[in-house]
Amino acid sequence: MASLVQLRFEDRMAFLELNDPDRLNVLTRQGLSCLEDCLERVEAAGSEVRALIVHAAGERAFCAGADVGDWSGYEAVEFGRDWIRTGHRVFARLAQLPQPVIGAVEGVAYGGGLELLAACDIRIAGRAARFAMPEARVGIVPGWSGTQRLARQLPHAVFRQMLFTGRPINAEHAYRIGFVGALAETGTALAAARETADEIAKTGPVAVEVCKQMVNAAVGEGSESAIEALAGSFVATTGDKAEGVASFKEKRVPNFVGR
Repeated sequence: MASLVQLRFEDRMAFLELNDPDRLNVLTRQGLSCLEDCLERVEAAGSEVRALIVHAAGERAFCAGADVGDWSGYEAVEFGRDWIRTGHRVFARLAQLPQPVIGAVEGVAYGGGLELLAACDIRIAGRAARFAMPEARVGIVPGWSGTQRLARQLPHAVFRQMLFTGRPINAEHAYRIGFVGALAETGTALAAARETADEIAKTGPVAVEVCKQMVNAAVGEGSESAIEALAGSFVATTGDKAEGVASFKEKRVPNFVGR
């Protein structure tokens, strides 16, 4: 069986590919572990890697979010301690890599997939890409720093609407509001990301690394973990969370009761 996350090195770049296209590249416990292993290898490569490109197999989805089916094996306390904290740790590691991270997006980036993109420094999207935070529709809150990073990256009115309704925005909208740095024709986001990585590779590596550190410090990168982990752990204990997960699996409208 192919790895859920694959990593290759080429021309002073690293390419990290989410590789579960039949399931829209959803993030599982195993996938998070694979992702963390890949990041460790990028860290070990040091200055030999000038940029990391995060992309996904297939054109339907960059990542449709977390695998809700994975949650059924968790008790509430374990959900907060394992699932949420693991995602926080992995995404923080991505955001704090010394190299610039470029997200190349085709298709949907929903929930955890959008949170993964939020941990990237630069985002390039195919014109058919769509972005959403649908967690409230299944009675939970974003658990992997989405409310914190995205609140810094998106206009507040837009982000609140996305959070409260689960409604997606398209690539053009994401570009207009500055979340996406460049648009590419559908199917060419990875090639466009590579062009940007080529430009980065021609700059001074120490200067770029220090610039990234200064920007991360300016925006408070790293401060979100405690806030969102606490909120996610609390929501994991609610009946609404259990009902949301059950309705998702049973493909029905949830009956939330507010507790």
